[in-house]
Amino acid sequence: MSEQRKIIHDDNNGLDYVLVGDYYIPMLALPEETRPIGYWGTLRKEYLKNHKSGMYSYLLLTGKLDSYLADLNEQSQKQYELIEAQMRSAEGVTEKLKAQNPIEWVRQCNNIRNRVREIVLSELVYV
Repeated sequence: MSEQRKIIHDDNNGLDYVLVGDYYIPMLALPEETRPIGYWGTLRKEYLKNHKSGMYSYLLLTGKLDSYLADLNEQSQKQYELIEAQMRSAEGVTEKLKAQNPIEWVRQCNNIRNRVREIVLSELVYV
């Protein structure tokens, strides 16, 4: 019986293989993503799973899913903050209003946040 090596390298494809039982299995590793997926990325991931399974499978199998979701999360958060600031300015939701009538200020801020959330969801997450 010949002695088999535990790990071999194939120069044709550049992969290393490890011996498991009687078979050599490729030693594959997904690229590490250090950025968080976040709120928007998590929503997008669920949407892809439920409504765009082909795209989800492609991103998952190619190892690009986490970086795609992290990019989308960053883009969505920037868009959210920009639109929120523009709406607050356009509707006069200022620190002066906060000092004069805090309850009205909170009501208007919540209203703006909810509308901005719907905009970001419809334009970036659920497409």
